[in-house]
Amino acid sequence: MIRSLGLRLAAGAVIAIALALSVVWWTLETQFSTYVASRYREEMQAVSDAVAAGLVVRNGQLVIQREPADTRFANPFGGRFWQVSPDGGEPLRSRSLWDTVLPDRSDMQAAYGFSRAEGPEGGPLLVLSQPSMISAGGTAHRFVIHAAFPESEFDAALTDFQNPLRVMLLTMALLLSFAAFLQGFLGLEPLRRLRAHVAAVREGRENRIADYGPSEVQPLVSELNQLLKERENAVERARSRASDLAHGLKTPLTVLAHLAESLPDKERAIALEQVDLILQRAGRQLQAARMGVERMAETPLAVLIRRLVNVFAPVTEERGIVWSIDVDETLVLPMDPADLAEALGNLLDNAAKWTGSHIHVSAEKRGEAAIISVADDGPGIADDDRATILRRGASLGGEGSGHGLGLAIAADIAAAYGGKITLGRSGEGGLLVQMSVSTSGERRPSANPA
Repeated sequence: MIRSLGLRLAAGAVIAIALALSVVWWTLETQFSTYVASRYREEMQAVSDAVAAGLVVRNGQLVIQREPADTRFANPFGGRFWQVSPDGGEPLRSRSLWDTVLPDRSDMQAAYGFSRAEGPEGGPLLVLSQPSMISAGGTAHRFVIHAAFPESEFDAALTDFQNPLRVMLLTMALLLSFAAFLQGFLGLEPLRRLRAHVAAVREGRENRIADYGPSEVQPLVSELNQLLKERENAVERARSRASDLAHGLKTPLTVLAHLAESLPDKERAIALEQVDLILQRAGRQLQAARMGVERMAETPLAVLIRRLVNVFAPVTEERGIVWSIDVDETLVLPMDPADLAEALGNLLDNAAKWTGSHIHVSAEKRGEAAIISVADDGPGIADDDRATILRRGASLGGEGSGHGLGLAIAADIAAAYGGKITLGRSGEGGLLVQMSVSTSGERRPSANPA
């Protein structure tokens, strides 16, 4: 099944053109053939009348005293023939027939009222036969007058008409097909412009679709704008609910943290750790909900990375950590700035926590994806632990190891934008974290975090 609307319209137009021109071909050919046959019948009828006018009866026999004046009858194989076949007598013939005798009855009937007979040169003749009678001395003399011409002459007349007609109709078919394709292309142009506007809205470059185009497209544009308005309202409601939830959790958790201060050291540490864990997971839940409804935007990657590095630099300078950035300045990602900042912030925070002296941040475009790499010279992660650390809540233990949410959050955000997080070993022996993100703007719902 053809899925392209343009190809459907073009195919329908080509089929309609082919059918219409076939009907035109059949009609014109039939009309012309009928016309040519009628002209030959008129000519052969005139020959029969001329022959009949020259017949007389002498001594009880039919004789022709005045033959038709056309010289083609007098020349052997001249191209025009007549013959008079009397009942019970020898036929009278034009000299053009030479020694050929036309039969009284044709074994095979030809079209247009002619019968077919073999001519003096072996070629077929189209014959018009007309019975007639002359009365002389009280006796009726019956006879049949045959007037004939070569069938090849009739076919040549049709061919002379059909060849130019075929060329004309073929040219017309090509012109009409081109016009149909052009009409389909121009007719679908508003839909192509609408697609571009929708893509601009999806990428955050426009807030609504401009009212334009033919009246048939306007209802669709209005419905899309209404849908965008309702979606924007839904985003605002989701933000409000997320903010309310964040404030609603903050107060009771703060109270719990203060109450935990009165607990023994061991129980206090466990309680504060769980409060902190609830805060992080609640924040992740709110982030995931926002990613599900947030409108897509475009974010210059190099600008955002430098901004994040400037945030971490004052803290890492005290440890003598050096940052190096190698990012294509023209690389723009179809991601919400907050989503990208949170994902990269977690990657940079993880690198800053474990590196020894150097962190290298780079980004490049490979095909339809952007690859962002963060490499450090820290202890790295063993191969067997790399899959574990990307699971939410996983931790490798040890002081300052945290709750294992940073890399998991970055992985969820990357997955929401059609990408993923991979872990490896950097050139300096530390951890290499690579985040791939689709540059086509494709998004898919992120998994609901536990």
